[in-house]
Amino acid sequence: MIAIIDYGLGNLASVLNMFKKIGVKEVQITGDSDKIAKADKILLPGVGAFDGGMGNLEKSGLIPVLNEKALKDKVPVLGICLGMQLLGRRSEEGKMNGLGWIDAETIKFNPAPELKLKVPHMGWDYIKVQRENPLLESEGKNRFYFVHSYYVKCLDEKQSLATCNFGEDFTCAVNKDNIFGTQFHPEKSLKFGMKVLGNFARI
Repeated sequence: MIAIIDYGLGNLASVLNMFKKIGVKEVQITGDSDKIAKADKILLPGVGAFDGGMGNLEKSGLIPVLNEKALKDKVPVLGICLGMQLLGRRSEEGKMNGLGWIDAETIKFNPAPELKLKVPHMGWDYIKVQRENPLLESEGKNRFYFVHSYYVKCLDEKQSLATCNFGEDFTCAVNKDNIFGTQFHPEKSLKFGMKVLGNFARI
């Protein structure tokens, strides 16, 4: 069973509906630690501010069971958007510590004025997959939907799985062992997102 973590933030129904659309039935939205403890995979969605996300996770009491599943049981984990940022150590957007599962920090876009780029980075964009992996298609064009003002900077470049360009290249997907994250929204990315969620279900 894939547990979509309900901690008060994120496009929960959109993610669930996309899984159903591609025929993945063993998926459940839950904030119940007992159900999460029995899950085969964990999906951590998220929309909003970093401290809001970490604060909600702490209040929910779910961090211990999430740590157990991700770090001890080594079940596949996928963080989406804010959920990916929470996988790292910290963020310029807030003062709280992240989960620390990925050796990364989140920083704000600051494009050069002459580029005339408007933050947030919003809309459809192409990504470049850096290496073979079970989550992202490494060949062909991969186009996804983004909406974010902050991005993840991997302190260990080996954990950067894919990049996108917004004035400069930035990491838009991460991976360390069983832990994955995407800055883009697979649930809003039509056939490209369907492939990602389908791949995650098969990991």
